Amino acid sequence: MPPSSPGSSASSSVWRDADFRRLWAGQTASQLGEHTTLVVLPLFAVLALDAGAGQLGALRAVGQVPILLFSLLAGAWVDRWRARTVMVLTDAARAVALGAAAVAGLFGLLGLPALFVAAFTVGALSVLFDVAYQASLVRLVRRDQLLKGNSALEGSRSAAQIGGPALGGALVSLFSAQVAAASGALFFAVSFMSLRRIRRAEAVPEHHERAPRVRHRMRDGLRFVAGHPLLRAVCLASAAFQFSFAATMTVYLLFLPRELHLSGATVGLALAATGPGALLGSVLGARLPGRYGHGVVLVSAAVLGNGALLWVPALHGSSAVTVAALLAVNFVLGTFGQLVNVTVMSVRQAVTPDGMQGRAAATITFVGMGSAPLGSLLGGFLAQGWGLRTSLLVTAAGMMLSPAVMAASPLVRLGRRLPL
Repeated sequence: MPPSSPGSSASSSVWRDADFRRLWAGQTASQLGEHTTLVVLPLFAVLALDAGAGQLGALRAVGQVPILLFSLLAGAWVDRWRARTVMVLTDAARAVALGAAAVAGLFGLLGLPALFVAAFTVGALSVLFDVAYQASLVRLVRRDQLLKGNSALEGSRSAAQIGGPALGGALVSLFSAQVAAASGALFFAVSFMSLRRIRRAEAVPEHHERAPRVRHRMRDGLRFVAGHPLLRAVCLASAAFQFSFAATMTVYLLFLPRELHLSGATVGLALAATGPGALLGSVLGARLPGRYGHGVVLVSAAVLGNGALLWVPALHGSSAVTVAALLAVNFVLGTFGQLVNVTVMSVRQAVTPDGMQGRAAATITFVGMGSAPLGSLLGGFLAQGWGLRTSLLVTAAGMMLSPAVMAASPLVRLGRRLPL
């Protein structure tokens, strides 16, 4: 259990804890930098470098492949290191990487090869950061505060989703990729400054002289998740979602500017609508599972959120009606997608021992997000061969596999209270 603190009693709010507020502020800035970058690099490739469907799919895959390469290793490291240290170092490194991309742009060197390098570097560092921040909450607050703590942190990610895509699209459209990359570097620097001010000493589990080798720790994490029926179901549902979502987004980022003829700023605005929705989803995530049951909320939210994208292929033109429809679709996707995220994270943290938190998070990330590079490549392949509208319909329909997996698993039977 995390050490006791003024803000860690079961009856008090997590917001009374100064270290939790620093974690929240750093997380918000870091996620804002990440979501800005996720839009900046693909949009610059499409709008400025005239990248084709295959090239865009490859660019997105390069940014996602570090999940396959480093997730399990990151989990083994995080369970041995202080989460604060990992987050501080990775944010500093991401600031440097994006700053270097901005400088390369000033000298006319920010072509597709440089974008591939930047995407891979930021992606690899993001793997470490994401595993560390998921483990950090368990070391800062009591387990009976996890749902509210996760709701607050996911709310910070929602704030990033509000500002990140809109800001990234506007900067690429109005200024340049150099300015957009520099803004991402600035956000990571702000996060670095906030996170390094966390003062509480973490009790790092299993930090003894003869700790198991890294490969043994990775194997233990895999065995633990594979042997737990709830976590195994989370892995399978996550893999189905991330594969289909990556394919869908690759086609989506081509469909909006090329089929609907939307500007970069309008694309950013449409994507940013997921942010207010996700903010609402974070609030609902702290209330609905305890009222209606975690299983019912998980399956229902996944059906509603994933199903929203099935309406996009029916849109035509760049009229105000089309833009309004995109805003509504992305708002619904953000609301229910975030509700699923908050609920799943609380389930995972509640059933996982302290000493296994980093490895459990990394294993689920490895299995789930590890399928994303293949999905991105498939999206690019389908867009080239089948056309954008048909490909978007097929990939969006594939996203319904995730709630189907949940409905056929023990997750659907989870009640109002989680097993602790």
